[in-house]
Amino acid sequence: MTIRRLPEHLVNRIAAGEVIERPAAALKEIVENALDAGATMIEVTLHDGGQSLIRVADNGIGMARDELALCIERHATSKLPDEDLLNIHSFGFRGEALPSIGSVARLNVTSRRKGSDEAWQIAVEGGKVQPHKPASLPDGTIVEVRDLFFATPARLKFLKAPRTEAEAARDVIQKLAMANPHVAFTLYEDDKRPLRFDVSPTLLDEEQIQQERLAAVLGQEFMDNAVRLDARRDAFELYGYAGLPTWHRPTTRQQFLFVNGRPVRDKVLMGALRGAYGDVLPSGRHPAAVLFLKVPVSEVDVNVHPTKAEVRFRDSAKVRSLIVTGIRQALETAAQFTTSSLAPTALAAMRPESYRPQPHGLGPYTTEAYSPDPHNPQPLTTPFPMSAEMGFSEHILSPRAAPPAARIATETSVPRHPYGRLGAAVAQVHGTFIIAQTQDSLVIVDQHAAHERIVYEKMKHDVKEGGVRSQSLLLPEVVEMDDAACCRLAVAAPELAKLGLAIEAFGIGAILVREVPVLLGTASVKDLLRDMAEELLENENTRALEARLDALCARMACHGSVRSGRALNADEMNSLLRQMEDTPNTGQCNHGRPTYVELTLGDLRKLFDRK
Repeated sequence: MTIRRLPEHLVNRIAAGEVIERPAAALKEIVENALDAGATMIEVTLHDGGQSLIRVADNGIGMARDELALCIERHATSKLPDEDLLNIHSFGFRGEALPSIGSVARLNVTSRRKGSDEAWQIAVEGGKVQPHKPASLPDGTIVEVRDLFFATPARLKFLKAPRTEAEAARDVIQKLAMANPHVAFTLYEDDKRPLRFDVSPTLLDEEQIQQERLAAVLGQEFMDNAVRLDARRDAFELYGYAGLPTWHRPTTRQQFLFVNGRPVRDKVLMGALRGAYGDVLPSGRHPAAVLFLKVPVSEVDVNVHPTKAEVRFRDSAKVRSLIVTGIRQALETAAQFTTSSLAPTALAAMRPESYRPQPHGLGPYTTEAYSPDPHNPQPLTTPFPMSAEMGFSEHILSPRAAPPAARIATETSVPRHPYGRLGAAVAQVHGTFIIAQTQDSLVIVDQHAAHERIVYEKMKHDVKEGGVRSQSLLLPEVVEMDDAACCRLAVAAPELAKLGLAIEAFGIGAILVREVPVLLGTASVKDLLRDMAEELLENENTRALEARLDALCARMACHGSVRSGRALNADEMNSLLRQMEDTPNTGQCNHGRPTYVELTLGDLRKLFDRK
């Protein structure tokens, strides 16, 4: 067997297998060429999801007759004037797309150079180039691809249903439309209503133009539940919109990442995005975000993948740090809010048709203090006092003095706390929910979830400032556990010390506890250690100390926060509201669940059919 050169048509088909795996990939390459040509209007027509026809018309600079002949040759491009692969400012610089498409489909390219008096057309069918011929066309280019993969029938069986292929094509147009808000896009699909992304001639502000385009592509609901971010580090720039933590999604489909205007699915970027939301999302849920990263072209290699869907950064640690820091700073204040979609859900649950009478004749308000057992109502108990360090009053209302489950704050107690963003507390329901009133809304707060986030954020702050305050136990406590759990705790003792938990091994299957965090109050040390051991097991592969400490803080905060069923007086409820307003990320608890729901007066009027 001897080494030989492959025929040109076979080389093109091999390239097509790498670059053009489906109609959406061919569409992406053609539209990117139009963008590189300076087009401000791009029209796309698809039939059968792009398998029968892909037509892209643009008003770009166009091509002369000689350039038209070169555009269908492999590795012929106008995008590398200096032949420097480390200085790339365009999309289509590899020169593989059009010849690859022409080798497996019927390709027709018609173009007219701006300033030229004539247009020309060239065709390629299954790799065979047809002679030039004159054509009629205004400035710009039209590329038509018919019968994709007719020359390689085996590839057809790998295509999905036309509907699925059309969806992938729409996804391509949407991503490119987001990255190019100054370009108008129109997509025609068979007999469907056209998809249009227009450019408003009245908008001059760049941020408004970007917002209008994102709202058109992703919907106004995304914009209502997202916060703008703008971060810089040296020559690196990050901007875009990050969704509120409580507006989380079941998949990563609402994550759009762009590097120098190029849509990518990069592992470094997606990992950084996931890390930025690490302690504010429920398990298994994903954030929504549109991130645009601008980096010097010398700091990124976009030539590591045939479709240019992946990139490689020279300093990936800097990129990751910029994304994590930028998102967290943007969410620091915004994450105190919950998603606007909670209010309609709450209203739907309150409507009369959704009400179901409780068993045994108990309605939402009873004549006894709340008890899980309706046959044997018990007064509320106080499991542990609020920590004075958290700003709560040490005075606890006596359980016998507690009114029914809806605890009403008196007129004389409310004015002590001026209105803040979350208003003033007026009641506590079932020892779990705080009802507050603002000037124009009603706020319902989950007291345990809110206080858990407050404790967690304070612990994280204390760790960064040198360590969580601890208190020595008068008598060290011995906690017996299985030997594996004890070993994990003993190894992690230096980390736990930063959290104010001083422990040491005490023989086989036992841990001696000498100090506990002040924030924990009188929480069960045994339950705390078991949770710490479980958290260490779940995060045993996490090498980053900060990530491990955050995870341990989250577990510990759950033990140190006020429990559901705990009666609070008006001062304590208002103190909790004020701390929520002053603490980052209080829109959701450590598990990503919302801490409060806000209903405007308009929402309440709708509920009761008031005009």
